[in-house]
Amino acid sequence: MPCTARRVTTQPPSIAAPTSSTLWHTLAASEVAARLSVDPSVGLTRAEVDRRLKQHGPNVIGVPRGRGVLRILIAQFQSVIVVLLAVATALAFALEETIQGFAVLGVLVINGLIGFFTEWSAERSLVGLRQQTAALAHVVREGHEQEIAAAALVPGDIVILRAGAKVPADGRVIEEEQLQVQESALTGEATPVSKTREALPDAVLALGDRTNVGYLGSVVTTGRGRMIVTGTGRHTEVGTIGKLLEETHESSSPLELKLAELGRRLVGLVGVLTVIIVAVGWLRGHTLLAMVEVGIALAIAAVPEGLPAVATITLALGMRRMAEANALVRRLPAVETLGATTVICTDKTGTLTTNEMTARVMIVGERRIEVRGSGYALDGGLEEGSVAVPTPLDDDLTLALQIGALCNDAEIDREGDRATVLGDPTEGALVVLAEKAGLPHVALEAALPRVAEIPFETALLRMLTVHTLADGTSRAFVKGAPRVLLDASVTERVNGVERPLEDARRAWWLEENRKLAASAMRVLALATRSLPAGSPLDDAANGLTFVGLVGIEDAIRPEARAAIATCREAGIRTIMITGDQEVTAVEIARQIGLAPAIEGQALRATHSRDLVDLDAAAWDRVVRETTVFARVSPEQKLRIVEALQRQGHVVAMTGDGANDAPALKRADIGIAMGIQGTDVAKDAADMVVLDDDFATIVAAVEQGRILYANIVRFVHYLFSCNLAEILTVFLAITFAWPVPLVALQILWLNIITDVFPALALALEPSASGAMRVPPRDPHEPIVPRRLALTIGWQGLLIAAVSLTAFAIGRERHGDADGSRAATTMVFMTLSLAQLFHAFSARSRHRSILGRGMFSNVWLWVAVGASLALQVAAVFAPPLQRLLHTAAPSAFDWAVIVCASLTPVLVVECVKLATRVLARREAKASSPPAPATA
Repeated sequence: MPCTARRVTTQPPSIAAPTSSTLWHTLAASEVAARLSVDPSVGLTRAEVDRRLKQHGPNVIGVPRGRGVLRILIAQFQSVIVVLLAVATALAFALEETIQGFAVLGVLVINGLIGFFTEWSAERSLVGLRQQTAALAHVVREGHEQEIAAAALVPGDIVILRAGAKVPADGRVIEEEQLQVQESALTGEATPVSKTREALPDAVLALGDRTNVGYLGSVVTTGRGRMIVTGTGRHTEVGTIGKLLEETHESSSPLELKLAELGRRLVGLVGVLTVIIVAVGWLRGHTLLAMVEVGIALAIAAVPEGLPAVATITLALGMRRMAEANALVRRLPAVETLGATTVICTDKTGTLTTNEMTARVMIVGERRIEVRGSGYALDGGLEEGSVAVPTPLDDDLTLALQIGALCNDAEIDREGDRATVLGDPTEGALVVLAEKAGLPHVALEAALPRVAEIPFETALLRMLTVHTLADGTSRAFVKGAPRVLLDASVTERVNGVERPLEDARRAWWLEENRKLAASAMRVLALATRSLPAGSPLDDAANGLTFVGLVGIEDAIRPEARAAIATCREAGIRTIMITGDQEVTAVEIARQIGLAPAIEGQALRATHSRDLVDLDAAAWDRVVRETTVFARVSPEQKLRIVEALQRQGHVVAMTGDGANDAPALKRADIGIAMGIQGTDVAKDAADMVVLDDDFATIVAAVEQGRILYANIVRFVHYLFSCNLAEILTVFLAITFAWPVPLVALQILWLNIITDVFPALALALEPSASGAMRVPPRDPHEPIVPRRLALTIGWQGLLIAAVSLTAFAIGRERHGDADGSRAATTMVFMTLSLAQLFHAFSARSRHRSILGRGMFSNVWLWVAVGASLALQVAAVFAPPLQRLLHTAAPSAFDWAVIVCASLTPVLVVECVKLATRVLARREAKASSPPAPATA
């Protein structure tokens, strides 16, 4: 029953706006009431509420709505390459080249629609994940309890808190009775926090340590209480995060930056080539209009029209694969960003751990019982010395399980395979422990009904219940802090016998408690006492018989250790950023194998208090040396991400709470949790992990690496093909030959012939060693110097054989008929050489004749389809008229086939020579084998 607080008689007409600088937790409850001009027993008057509502505004924080349809659509047309194609389309229409204009326009529309529908589908999936928040609050106004809209709360309102309710605003707790609140969405604290009404004098306490304050959005798990509202809307801690989120700029992905840089270079290349070609042709006597048309044809050849579409489809397929693996990606470029990740900043609770409290160890008498299974599922059982505990259970173990399950207010709600704890998660773990041992909670309650209780109190650190036994006698069951229960115990139960609790045994129990606590477990002690008839309840907690200890932990996910090891092998640094206690966080980090930030040194942890007032240089030093950050605030999480980015890292940041949102938005790839995550976190993130599992993130990183390797493959292929077309046209004009290709033939090559093999290259199977190499340099361009040289000589080779075919065609067919026949020969040679080149582009090192020759079935299908279309282009009359082609003769076909096979044969010979030289160098550099006798 709530107690009556002291009446405050002074009530000024209005109050100043609450600010984040007001340290409400340091003030006594009466002082808080005085400052907010309210009598806690009566509450505010209607007139005062109206006045304060006008002054402070409604208790509302803008609801994130995600990206709208128009914003998603516009984003598909912001790339420099897309803009370049749009300019080419406009020029084609301006010169009355209608077919060319519609062809390029069609590419732009298809590319935009694919990207739009892929991202829009992800956004719709995210909407399905959003949860509705509580909109009501129970308050005391004008002396009466009322239920009002949470938006109508004002500073000074008296809010009533009950189990299961969401805290509707920030406030100072003034009454509490076993009040516990789950604050993980804001602070990252894994377990519910016990609240107190007492003032806390430390002014620099972290949010999670301000145990006399309630925060908007947190959930009351047990008990009841009252608080005075001290902040509403944007003046709450969640509101402060919202303001920080608005001030945080979203960073572009590495792929977006690289494609933008590539687009700028293409614009420069197209401009320079067009000017040179027009100038050279005009100086050689061609009309200016004719050379402008040739220049446009060359510009079309320079721009890989298929690149935006292939890139979009590749990323979309990557999004689909990741969605099937429980990773919902919201923006296409984020798929590739995962592959560039050099640092993963991960939360602990719910990501590395299950966020389900699990009883792991029991110490009963002198025995150690291990508990198998994880979370609230009933899988697993009890083992002693790696041997299953036999049934029926002995009396000591049965008694310990009964105490844990019955001195308890939690219930387990099971629906199918999903189990939810109603009440304190730690107590829920004790109920599940008994059920694993074959003691159902319902049966225990029926056999040993509760007749009295002393609820848990923070000051006492224990809970006591009284139960009636089958013989009609009563027995007290007690659970609580080990030291408290040991001090209250006079005997202990060992091997079915009660014996005096000697000092040596007390020390032994305290040492066992220390060992369990050092393993990141929460330790509870179990004790009992037989109660004579008529004995007062207040004496029941004295003269106890100590029964044992239970170690409870937020279990580490089974996949976490392997995932962390994979990251380490892949050269990805993992940093834990948690709102939990430093000791617990460090132990979890040790158990999952987090490596020290600096090799050879001890794993370093940094508490939030050590991050106050650091300058940029100090931040850089701290993030360079720290592996675990504990009790950090939202702003500190943001500063950690920014410091890592200043050091050149591509940062992936995981989070589930509103406190994570600013850092999620600022990170190169923000990753929110789909099950535990808040709407604010999901809307700030680039990716949502549907199963909240760190291993899913690592799998997504691997997919990102594979995807980037495939992007490089098709960029290599498309650019070498486009360069071959540019050089074919440019060199022909330089040699004073006729233009070998018309604009529509170039468009046909870029849009029809090249796109299908490029898409097939994007589906190249994953390489087994994708996570065995360090991350690529995030600053390396998508076409680095070595790849540019490869593209250069391969494009020149394809152009050379194409011009050779063109020269033979002109020589064989003569100038009168040679225009169409010779153009057909160069058109077909270019096309077939590019199709064969697709096989070489699969790898810059491996031969096309290796074991994986047929591993990419889609490439064979694509080449076959493109080959069929190419044959139709020279035999189908409508396409002959459209593309200015003629049916080749047998001799022409012989020239075309021989010329088009030459580049792939040369490339394979170069690969072979390179491998031979590499082996010789490796052999020469290896130490000689020791001589044998």
